[in-house]
Amino acid sequence: MTVFDLDALTSAIGPRDEDAADRTREHVDGLVKPLGALGRLEDLAIWLSGAQGQSPPRPLDRVRVVVFAGDHGVAGQGVSAYPSEVTAAMVATFLAGRAGVSVLAAQHDAGVRVLDLGVDADLDVPAEVTRFKVRRGSGAIDREDALSDDELQRALDAGATVADEEVDAGADLLIAGDMGIGNTTVAAALVGAALQLAPLDVVGTGTGIDDAAWAVKVGVLRDALHRARPHRADGLALLRTVGSADTAAMTGFLLQAAARRTPVLLDGVVPSACALIARRVVEGAGQWWLAGHRSTEPAQRRALDVLGLEPLLDLGMRLGEGTGALTALPLLRSAQRLAAGMGRLADLDLGGGPGTAAADPAPSEAAVHRDAT
Repeated sequence: MTVFDLDALTSAIGPRDEDAADRTREHVDGLVKPLGALGRLEDLAIWLSGAQGQSPPRPLDRVRVVVFAGDHGVAGQGVSAYPSEVTAAMVATFLAGRAGVSVLAAQHDAGVRVLDLGVDADLDVPAEVTRFKVRRGSGAIDREDALSDDELQRALDAGATVADEEVDAGADLLIAGDMGIGNTTVAAALVGAALQLAPLDVVGTGTGIDDAAWAVKVGVLRDALHRARPHRADGLALLRTVGSADTAAMTGFLLQAAARRTPVLLDGVVPSACALIARRVVEGAGQWWLAGHRSTEPAQRRALDVLGLEPLLDLGMRLGEGTGALTALPLLRSAQRLAAGMGRLADLDLGGGPGTAAADPAPSEAAVHRDAT
């Protein structure tokens, strides 16, 4: 059954609730603080209200991380510091609760779900993990398409289905994580192709490659970008040509989350590349996403610049998995709690004695802010 329906998505993805956002903006301006004193936390509270359609925003009680795992044919050419076998080993590590994302998710009371979309192995794992598997490894994008038309549709369907399942189970914030040796090369190819950039504009060091591997990666990207040139304006065609099963599924996930009016906190270069492609597919989807952190990959910076997203954190992280987004999660929760829990200036007793605030006209909030500063 086709779940990812482009026409239905385009109709379903609408704007956030600007009325709720405006009410929270007015509410935040009236809190017991100088105007703008909480800086970007105020903007986050307003953004959350718009996404939730509620003022002030409600707590983020059910945060879910979905890790999309898959291998990539280009890994065999030496574009990574690690062999492709690491992908399968990391899936087992996620399931054992020992990965970086697992540790941070436990700290921040978030759930983690890992999915094998294209791992180049037959994994001995619960059926739920391999339920949406599209293929064993995606094509080497410098010389062949990553996916067939049917595989692309299956991957998009998988991502949309998972988004529906998580939202139906009560998720109020989603995080898309990634795992797969070679996936930064794929992400760079998607960004470079979509934005008509040269390899040197998007190539990064990924897992920490040396100069020789970096030169190989540049060559792979050059060939991949050349193959992608006819499809620059077509996001779905780019996923088929220079994407992968896991990035296609993640793109479907991001779009369906927007259709379900559920905010997504983006992680590093792979989710950012998928977000760029997803917005190419449905323009209005981008307003449902925030950037959790700035990775060290140039392609992410390029993608976020076009998406108009300023990361919440810049810690030099490049692990992926959803770790950067989870590290930024407490900022969102702080913004929500401040907006919902702080008192209002209009309720202060400013020295007129008991009951004065209720009996006498209160000074304007602007005047109190001016005095406070």
